[in-house]
Amino acid sequence: MIRINLLPEQHRRKARTPLKVLGLVVAFVAVTSLLASWYGWLAFGVMNEVESERSVLMTEAEGLNRQVDYHKKLDGERKRFAGREEALAGVTKTRVLWTRKIDELITVINSGGDGKRHFVWLDDLVVSQNSDPRATSPGQLKAAGHSGSPHFSQVADFLEDLERSSFLEDFLPPSPPEGTQTDPDPELVPSVVWNFPLALQLRPREPAKVEPAKKPAKKAPVAMESKP
Repeated sequence: MIRINLLPEQHRRKARTPLKVLGLVVAFVAVTSLLASWYGWLAFGVMNEVESERSVLMTEAEGLNRQVDYHKKLDGERKRFAGREEALAGVTKTRVLWTRKIDELITVINSGGDGKRHFVWLDDLVVSQNSDPRATSPGQLKAAGHSGSPHFSQVADFLEDLERSSFLEDFLPPSPPEGTQTDPDPELVPSVVWNFPLALQLRPREPAKVEPAKKPAKKAPVAMESKP
């Protein structure tokens, strides 16, 4: 059914938008504006802040990774040098420093146990060392000893001081003193000489122990739980 309003325009009712429709339009515009503002704040505010923090953390992580790589290199060098030191220590334990032994022997002859010089000299000093671990003796030191004192106790005192010195750390204790006296000659100084043999056996040396390499520990299996 069609209705036609024939009243003059000044007497007609003005057409208005319903309040419900107006309210829905206003609410839609407000929600749309709020969502647009929230998205803009996320896109230009929070995201920029997160990107800035991320770049800072990436820079710090790169610096830390370099330090970790450098630390790993230093740790590898430390392990290599530690292995070399262990190898050198093993070699030192199985060798005798003969230059030091000779110095210690000279010190005993010059100083003695109570600070008095022993009137002793050595001839035909011979050193032999056997590196074969199956050998009965690892080596020995031999020399022809001479004492310029008329008393044979001088030889016993010398061997006693030698036994108490650091020289004998690498040798077995010497044999009891023995020797022969030469005929007195008043034209010689000293006029009386005692000849005695000096024979010292090296102590058996234990081979350097090599510790087996430690195997890496096996990781325990991780049980995975399935959630329904």
